[in-house]
Amino acid sequence: MLKTALSIAGTDPTGGAGTIADVKVFQSRGVYGMSAVTSIVAQNTRGVQEVFNQPVHVIEAQLNSIYGDIVPDAVKTGMLASSEVMDVIRPFIEKHRIPYVIDPVMVAKSGDDLLDDAGKNAVRYKLLDLATVATPNLPELERILNMTIQSRSAIDRAGHIFLNEIGSQSVIVKGGHMEGDAIDYLFTEDGCTELPATRIATHHTHGTGCTFSAVITAELAKGRSIEDSVRTAKAYITSAIKNNPALGHGNGPVNHFSYREEEHANQSVKRG
Repeated sequence: MLKTALSIAGTDPTGGAGTIADVKVFQSRGVYGMSAVTSIVAQNTRGVQEVFNQPVHVIEAQLNSIYGDIVPDAVKTGMLASSEVMDVIRPFIEKHRIPYVIDPVMVAKSGDDLLDDAGKNAVRYKLLDLATVATPNLPELERILNMTIQSRSAIDRAGHIFLNEIGSQSVIVKGGHMEGDAIDYLFTEDGCTELPATRIATHHTHGTGCTFSAVITAELAKGRSIEDSVRTAKAYITSAIKNNPALGHGNGPVNHFSYREEEHANQSVKRG
């Protein structure tokens, strides 16, 4: 049967981030995508112009509609806007013990806040303990843990806190904000796995966090392991950035289909 994945997040009318990007990723990975919209965001590659946060009861109604008919095989959350939204989402995650990926979105690529201060402080205590995989970038990680992370030892400490104090099943510390190569660090009960990639010199990185976490969600929905899912996501996002379509006048989106095209090309070479 066709596997399903659910994105609970905000929108991006230009399609580079949020639920629209997530559903594109799900489709590209052969998974049926669904979405519950938490916030309607007027944004583009230049920044965020307006945000309308959906009433909490509307978010809950969307989730009741989805879970009352098609329980997803995996779920991810992105922009949640407030602590109250987290309170609504948590029972759905707790009741249906399916893989859950949390991308703790706090700030847009343009620097605009997407989560209020109460929400930023609540992420650690309201959702992260349920996470199969947490995918914070460095600024988000520092905010969640209230610590400065500028060294490998600090990264190791952060991974230990996520697994042993917060209770996440795994966490991947993304290296996009660090100097040098783009090395991500996946922490699980088996230890730390480094996932290196050469840094690509481009400002077209809008929606990379959404895309990365959506790939992990899609692969988990198909029954793949955490490490295999993260490795696929790393290869996918590297290809998506490298082959970005150079759209817009600001931080442009990545290419959500380039990795699939590379896979097909490689399969053709093997068959030949």
